Amino acid sequence: MLKPFLFITAVMIVAITVLFTPATISQSAAPAPAAGQTNPITKPTEKSQARAKEIYSVDCALCHGDNGNGKTDLARDMQLKLDDWSDPAALANKADGALFNTIRNGSDKMPPEAEGRAKNDEVWNLILYIRGLSKPQPAK
Repeated sequence: MLKPFLFITAVMIVAITVLFTPATISQSAAPAPAAGQTNPITKPTEKSQARAKEIYSVDCALCHGDNGNGKTDLARDMQLKLDDWSDPAALANKADGALFNTIRNGSDKMPPEAEGRAKNDEVWNLILYIRGLSKPQPAK
């Protein structure tokens, strides 16, 4: 008599949990800006770039390196081939909208930068910070 009662109770608890648990939206289902969207941040502030540097240091530098060259122990251990952002040519053909999508949604082994960690304007500032990691080209 006790076994059927426990079974029915367990089924009811699972059913109630499933019915009343709010659905979560996966990061991949999050809307991304249009591929051609340009960076709305045209004049970053000292404060916004300090925040971008903070985000980069915590969430990006572990793999991409403090200077953006992508040559870190973790990247090597994970067998990642990362662009060298200290080279201006590495980002020359990448649009800000595409970079935003990659940062926000992740790519391959790169985790997404969730909105809880960085707001959209912070991601746009992060892109400017990353672009600023490139070394100036020597005069020819």
